[in-house]
Amino acid sequence: MGRATPSPDHGTSALQDAEHPLYEGRSASGVHPATGVELTPTDAGARGDDPFRVELVDEDIPTPRRYQVVFDEARIDPDVQKVVRRLVRHGYQAYLVGGCVRDLLLDRRPKDFDVATSARPEEVRELFRNSRIIGRRFRLVHVLFQGGKVIEVATFRRNPKEDADDGSELLIRSDNAFGAAHEDALRRDFRINALFYDVEARQILDWVGGMDDVRRQVVHTIGDPETRFREDPVRILRALKFAGRLGFAITPGVYDAIVYCRDALALAARPRLSEEILRLLRGGQARRTIYLAWETGVLDVLLPEVSALLYDDRGDDGPGQRLWRVLDYVDRRTAADRPLDDTVLWTLLLLEPMKEACDGVRDRAAAVADFLEPLIDRLAISRRYADGMRRIVAVLPRLAGGRAGRFARTDIFQPALDVLAAELTARGESTEAIDRLRSTSHPRRHPADGALYRR
Repeated sequence: MGRATPSPDHGTSALQDAEHPLYEGRSASGVHPATGVELTPTDAGARGDDPFRVELVDEDIPTPRRYQVVFDEARIDPDVQKVVRRLVRHGYQAYLVGGCVRDLLLDRRPKDFDVATSARPEEVRELFRNSRIIGRRFRLVHVLFQGGKVIEVATFRRNPKEDADDGSELLIRSDNAFGAAHEDALRRDFRINALFYDVEARQILDWVGGMDDVRRQVVHTIGDPETRFREDPVRILRALKFAGRLGFAITPGVYDAIVYCRDALALAARPRLSEEILRLLRGGQARRTIYLAWETGVLDVLLPEVSALLYDDRGDDGPGQRLWRVLDYVDRRTAADRPLDDTVLWTLLLLEPMKEACDGVRDRAAAVADFLEPLIDRLAISRRYADGMRRIVAVLPRLAGGRAGRFARTDIFQPALDVLAAELTARGESTEAIDRLRSTSHPRRHPADGALYRR
């Protein structure tokens, strides 16, 4: 039986390099030829039936497709295995779910592991003394381990729309409804995120056809795309994020629905929009993801100031091309495991329009503050980020001239140098002066968390 092993480029999926991008078939043994991961269905697939058909048992409970998949256990956190096994030992269902399962299949190292279980939060709390119940919108359990590690355990949920008498309003305003495992899978946004991994049986449970999407390298919603995006418009940004970060294609139906439903983003909670934009920038494929947002018109809704700049591109030396090169720089820093501070990411995304707002203005800080006011209202950008952007853009010309002065002793000095380094790189200019400036700094620590500046 095949075993998943990390690919030579330390995280790039071997599936992405498969000879046939649509992956119409599998080898006779059922082992993926590139990764060596066993993907064999355990029952109906062997009889030649549709391997992604959902069978109904007792008219209500669908039976998932099960696939034997043996992962290298070194890639699965031992503490999360302990959590799952203790829940199962006490008679509950418990699985690894969501992005960690997808990433394991793609030979990527998961950032974190989420557990879904039939146990209610109070029952999980009773099993783990080192745990606490959190959340008001929906209660979760955090199981705490040494070194600050947290394993998140969630009770199976269902789509609350199933309980609604009137389906006229699609927007989901609450999802506080416990459910069964299959309901938890069906309520999720994309099929690639709805795979459950049974640690004990070493099987993947697939109620929605997610394994097919992983093989084909596509992003597709569970159910009708337009309905899912109107239920929760933030799913539009998540679709772009997964397509960009994983290098997957967006299926035509999902792409069309993104274009059609993009104005619904105005109905989403503003802090969620702000956080998802940051995730687009942090994911290592900022350029590709922001390009997809621009191409689909999503950027017109969220950041028309940036979108207008890209439409009005003025050749290789124009602000639009500089933005793409800045995003390339962001991706290189992320790939080198030197991620940029969130204040820096916001500043770089908005740098070109902020510089235009400062043209011919004596008080650059005031000009940036005026520019940011509608964005703060539209996206609930943190005042801390906005203040950092204002201070950085105001001082950039002085730093570019090699003059830091007392600013070198402030907590925003190093982030400002990161912004300047990205801008100079985008312009093809030397960054040697930045190294000299860094050597002169004596930054204060952030009063809230003791860090130089918050990551």
